[in-house]
Amino acid sequence: MTAAAVPSPAPVTATLHLQVNGQAQALQVPPAAPLLQVLRNDLQLNGPKYGCGLGQCGACAVLVDGRVARSCCIPVAGVQGRTITTLEGLGDRQAPHWAQQAFIDTQAAQCGYCLNGMVMATVALLNHCPQPTEAQIREALAHHLCRCGTHLEILAAVRRAVVLRQQALPA
Repeated sequence: MTAAAVPSPAPVTATLHLQVNGQAQALQVPPAAPLLQVLRNDLQLNGPKYGCGLGQCGACAVLVDGRVARSCCIPVAGVQGRTITTLEGLGDRQAPHWAQQAFIDTQAAQCGYCLNGMVMATVALLNHCPQPTEAQIREALAHHLCRCGTHLEILAAVRRAVVLRQQALPA
């Protein structure tokens, strides 16, 4: 009696190649792991936050090829070969990105938990539509939740970002 061949189980981890904040990363991670988990746990990038885990609150937002994406529900294997930008990839304390500076200027935070998503949505919106209408701003932020109620300040920050982005462009 011979033993039947048992198929090998899928690998628990694999080497995945990511492009995060302008740097190539080779990581040994489970391919089905949420991108958020890899960003926070493996790369120590804490801009994206765990909010709902369902892709509904926006706290985990990152840019994937320049578009807003919910990193809590994207398998990390799904972003190989794509450009990922987190809040840390925009600017820093010494040289904030124009969107970050707009939120600082308008003090558009209370607890700050939602700001990662709000800033990332602002960057994506203004890179796609440099002079958005009020309706376009509201639509871009509609699925990013702020539980503290700083919506008016956040809208003011996006309007300020329009000005700062324009000033940051080369003449």
